Amino acid sequence: MKQARGSVEKTASRADAALLRAYEEHLATRPPRTREAYLYDLELLKTLAGDTPLMRLDAASLRRFLSALHARGLSGRSLARILSGWRAFYRYALDRDSALTEDPCAGLKAPKSQRRLPAALSPDEAVQLVTIDKDDPLAVRDRAMFELAYSSGLRLSELAGLDITAVDLATGEVRVLGKGAKERIVPVGAPALRAVRVWLTVRASFPARNNQALFLSRSGRRIGARAIERSLAAWAIRRGLGRHVHPHMLRHSFASHLLQSSGDLRAVQEMLGHSSIASTQVYTHLDFQYLAKAYDQAHPRARKKS
Repeated sequence: MKQARGSVEKTASRADAALLRAYEEHLATRPPRTREAYLYDLELLKTLAGDTPLMRLDAASLRRFLSALHARGLSGRSLARILSGWRAFYRYALDRDSALTEDPCAGLKAPKSQRRLPAALSPDEAVQLVTIDKDDPLAVRDRAMFELAYSSGLRLSELAGLDITAVDLATGEVRVLGKGAKERIVPVGAPALRAVRVWLTVRASFPARNNQALFLSRSGRRIGARAIERSLAAWAIRRGLGRHVHPHMLRHSFASHLLQSSGDLRAVQEMLGHSSIASTQVYTHLDFQYLAKAYDQAHPRARKKS
């Protein structure tokens, strides 16, 4: 005799409830933020599923849910995180003695987000920022740091980690230890070399507790990345830029301005220390934006008349 549909649904609901309770207990050992995110993802899935038991959802259903969330304006990154939460739940369900025999998340991918272009300064803004004319010791240090970061496209961690021996004032080069402990040698421009020379003279008056570090804090220790960030943001305000500036903007500006003037993507890739040319190609879009803006401002036929 066949079981009535209503009792089947009640049985499925009870199974869902038991599994959800067990899963919540399972998440108790996870870090609080991970646990909170996974439970949120699961509540969202239950809302989207409505009266359909979670163990009866298939890949087509989950794909439809993702499309609905995307239509509401959720980014690809947000959807990827939500999908990660759903995967964690169904992996747990598969490992338990449940009616689930296939992972409905298998093969699902969140839609890609539009890639954000990195923020960069204009050439005039970059020069305005790094041309610090104060002569107190910390201002001299900051000018040397910012000139070097902009001149050679250094990452924040690379800048903070430089030793005195990294900069060769004779050859005009800096030896950088980048991601994955990969070493590269990058040219240093004349203004940056001058700023570093002045700083090295001033540095001798600091209580150097780290004799190897190129850039020191007030106490004589190697300056930290957060201190560089705070100092750059403060100088951006003082120099009248009118917006927040972070150290990576100097790297983006270096790449964008170099590409604008040279057009040599491979050379820019080498100087940035990118393992893939795809990472460098984003700056071609910045280059186009810059040229398009210049066109709009300068060309008499650039703007359509109504």
